[in-house]
Amino acid sequence: MKRAPFLLPLSREHHTALSLARRCERAAQAGDAALIAASCEEAVNALAGHLKSHFATEENSLLPLLQNAAQQPLVERTLAEHRQLQELHAGLLRHDATSLEAFGKTMIAHVRFEERELFPAIEASL
Repeated sequence: MKRAPFLLPLSREHHTALSLARRCERAAQAGDAALIAASCEEAVNALAGHLKSHFATEENSLLPLLQNAAQQPLVERTLAEHRQLQELHAGLLRHDATSLEAFGKTMIAHVRFEERELFPAIEASL
């Protein structure tokens, strides 16, 4: 999918996020405590690092571009999903397999939403 140049770095980060999400899902489903712990730590580090800055970029730079009322559900969904992912942090710190699987599933759905709905809406509004 061809992207506007200013969205390319975020789209590339989405690829990294999808890879992490899939690893988290697989680890949670495997049931191996060591793998779950390692994957939870990876997710915690991602949330504290590149995902935190990714979310901030989207919230501070992209979402303000969506001004009309018809676009507000996209803004609200983006913010809600960012909160959902951050709220899983406590469970990830406990190495909870359910939280890990939820993180993976939520991240995959979120990235797909942004790539298929949010980014095209932003591109169309410019």
